[in-house]
Amino acid sequence: MENTMTLTSHVTHLECAINKKKFDHRQVQTFCSNEAEGWKAPLFAKYDFLNYVDKEVLLDREASLWRYFEFLPVLDPANIVTLGEGMTPLLHLENLAKEFGISKLLLKDESLNPTGSFKARGQAVAVSKMKELGIKQCIVPTAGNAGGALAAYGAKANIEVTVVMPRLTPEIFKQECRYFGAELILVDGLINDCGKLVAEMKAENGYFDVSTMKEPYRLEGKKTMGFEIAEQMNWELPDVIFYPTGGGTGLIGLWKAFEEMKQAGWITGKFPRLVAVQTENCQPIVWSYEGKHKNASAYQAKPSMANGLAVPSPFAERQILEILKESNGFAISVSEQELLDGVKTLSKREGLFVAPEGGALIPAMKKALENKWVSRDETILLLNTGSGYKYAENLL
Repeated sequence: MENTMTLTSHVTHLECAINKKKFDHRQVQTFCSNEAEGWKAPLFAKYDFLNYVDKEVLLDREASLWRYFEFLPVLDPANIVTLGEGMTPLLHLENLAKEFGISKLLLKDESLNPTGSFKARGQAVAVSKMKELGIKQCIVPTAGNAGGALAAYGAKANIEVTVVMPRLTPEIFKQECRYFGAELILVDGLINDCGKLVAEMKAENGYFDVSTMKEPYRLEGKKTMGFEIAEQMNWELPDVIFYPTGGGTGLIGLWKAFEEMKQAGWITGKFPRLVAVQTENCQPIVWSYEGKHKNASAYQAKPSMANGLAVPSPFAERQILEILKESNGFAISVSEQELLDGVKTLSKREGLFVAPEGGALIPAMKKALENKWVSRDETILLLNTGSGYKYAENLL
């Protein structure tokens, strides 16, 4: 990267996603809440775009997510904790495009990040900010990949990490956390059960909670996927993005990236329609979108081979639904068999061994095309969030 002395983050403050109240980004922050009205909401980092950043600066920068430093919340580049995350490939799926009669089908492959998933992006930025704020101990509930990524970046930053994970998670995710030196606690149940234990433990031990959307900075790392998609497509965006949605940080991050790039004058034109893809075993967003329940607070889920999709009650449900509406997108679910078939299709037809979450995108796209919710002459982008190799145990 260029002389780090010249890098300046344009972050100004944090803002509540619901009532827009401002919070100081130089202090340790979590989320905002209003007990009287009974809601909790994420905090979003806000940036000053009046101070113009020319996208030409990117020409001389390293191929990592830190190339977008001005749009990231770390103030001092010396606090960056990196394992080489970001700038993952954008692949053309010519074989499947031909098979489905689609004019342009792309896949953003996040499996090439450190620890094999897009979670590396969020944890790189969250851990860098923890280092900057002097946080020494943290805790996370995880379906698998987020815990491994936090453990890796925590090891690099000398921050103590405790990971709380469902017992039924594949063994590789558990071993990964142990190898990186994290304390691993296994729980009978899904990620929401892990979340309850984390809430008790953080109060007792003073841990910083890195739960999905309960701190402001994992989102900032994830949003860089949106910046990369724009840059890799020469500042044009696809028409539709299919996104595997559990906690929804990536979906919210993509939309945040598009809005920030537009404010900064880096992109013009309309944003993609975003499609949240879930499994029938755990589809709270689909149910909320279709009005089958008031919200996901009491949703009962079954486990899924796509561990990352087994999030029964996403903390940022309200924000996910707002973005689906704003983007004219929708939510769709597929069966466990369909997502497994999707993994096999991408392997056999395109040479890609994707995570089950990524496999879910193929049947979801197929249904959307058949129902004419998406047109074959649109540019369609699939976002594979992780590597199939880590899920081999689930895929046997």
